Amino acid sequence: MSTKDFVEKDYYKVLGVPKDATEAEIKKAYRKLAREFHPDANKGDAKAEDRFKEISEANDILGDPKRRKEYDEARALFGNGGFRPGPGAGGGTFNFDLGDLFGGAQGGAQTGGAGGFGGGLGDVFGGLFNRGGPGTRTGTQPRRGQDIESEVTLSFTEAVDGATVPLRMSSQAPCKACAGTGDKNGTPRVCPTCVGTGQVSRGGGGGFSLTDPCVDCRGRGLIAQDPCDVCKGSGRAKSSRTMQVRIPAGVSDGQRIRLRGKGSPGERGGPAGDLYVVVHVGTHPVFGRKGDNLTVTVPVTFVEAALGGEVKVPTLGGPPVTLKLPPGTPNGRTMRARGKGAVRKDGTRGDLLVTVEVEVPKGLDDKAREALESYREATAGEDPRAELFQAAKGA
Repeated sequence: MSTKDFVEKDYYKVLGVPKDATEAEIKKAYRKLAREFHPDANKGDAKAEDRFKEISEANDILGDPKRRKEYDEARALFGNGGFRPGPGAGGGTFNFDLGDLFGGAQGGAQTGGAGGFGGGLGDVFGGLFNRGGPGTRTGTQPRRGQDIESEVTLSFTEAVDGATVPLRMSSQAPCKACAGTGDKNGTPRVCPTCVGTGQVSRGGGGGFSLTDPCVDCRGRGLIAQDPCDVCKGSGRAKSSRTMQVRIPAGVSDGQRIRLRGKGSPGERGGPAGDLYVVVHVGTHPVFGRKGDNLTVTVPVTFVEAALGGEVKVPTLGGPPVTLKLPPGTPNGRTMRARGKGAVRKDGTRGDLLVTVEVEVPKGLDDKAREALESYREATAGEDPRAELFQAAKGA
């Protein structure tokens, strides 16, 4: 819809409601007409389809309080198609061809007192509707920068404690050659198709309208008159930069971290996009990880497991801790050293899970062998597999 149509069309008349109609009255009128002229109820009727589109367009304007206010102000300013100058402008009412005005005609010479509109009325509508008119740049909408994704590999210790790492990224940024305008001279024109919004609406049926990026300007709202040689008129060029990125403590392998505002720069004052960092974590020769807990396997002797005792256990980046083994500790038992694990989001730490592994000696001297022979004789009546066979028979 052009700015000219925005002013000249009487949307109140389209819906059949007075200018002071309430929101409820507008909604009621729209629903009634939409049912009557809906394409599904008038298959093959081109006039009904056009009427339905006109009704939907009117509802889009009058059903939105903000756009309705802009529409009423524009109609009042331009007198439903005829420009009405204020005091001192020569008096009377001067009728104009709005096509000439919106095409950038020099209105001052024609109005005999409206010289303030010497550059055409596109600038007026650019400020009034945040859309802009042909030949202007001020009415285009700010555009958010794109999100970008990168990867980083941390050591096991860095992932647990957190780290600041350099990250080199390539992304789209405003072209330096044309200052992001896409035009060699820095004077692009507003796209006439989307009137600088970067979006176009189309009927979706059932009274709904869908919004798509404008294909003529590729969603920018601007079209280069003399395209820049570097960016080919897109206003964007590839840019490389190195950032120092803080990876929080406690990240896990494969985790995706979002850094707000660290993505590609926006256009026309729009905010930057976000940066997503996928973290890869290396392994550790001693420690493993289960969520916020670290894991470690500690070998113990048969004597320590059988008689009990104290064993020292290493921790990640800290002094060792001492754990007490109760007598008769079985192989594979897991004990917990509290507060010696990975950092949680709230700043506290998980635990260190210590798994006991009874080590069988590979070689024995005569004294040790003699002692074990004596132990075997002392426990000759015990059969650790008796329950196993009994359970197997009963199954």
